[in-house]
Amino acid sequence: MKILIDTDLLLDVALRRGEFFEDSAAVLNWAESHPGQAAVAWHSFSNIAYLLKSDARGFITDILEFVSVAPVGTDELRLALDAPMKDLEDAMQVASAISFGARHVITRNLPDYRRSAVPAITPKAFLALDA
Repeated sequence: MKILIDTDLLLDVALRRGEFFEDSAAVLNWAESHPGQAAVAWHSFSNIAYLLKSDARGFITDILEFVSVAPVGTDELRLALDAPMKDLEDAMQVASAISFGARHVITRNLPDYRRSAVPAITPKAFLALDA
């Protein structure tokens, strides 16, 4: 089952965000044990680089050992611009998920994905699906 991992999960792990760390890390562990099944949007990595500053390169290098970067370009950006979603960044995540063929976007930000063309689920819900 292909998934797209939203930026918030990566930041949960990189920043060791207390209450979110365990479930987000479990999703990344799933991705590591299911090669070719998980992707991250290209622009997520720029967000991570901006927020992590000097720690970003090592973290991104490690993540790229087991996740793909969703193939995106002009068509996907146009798809995001036309999506009926309020937040453009989230629409870009969905366009990335579509280009990767993802079944779900894994995120903690469910409200912003209500009108998503790809269903969004929480890390906990995703892990329960795979159990």
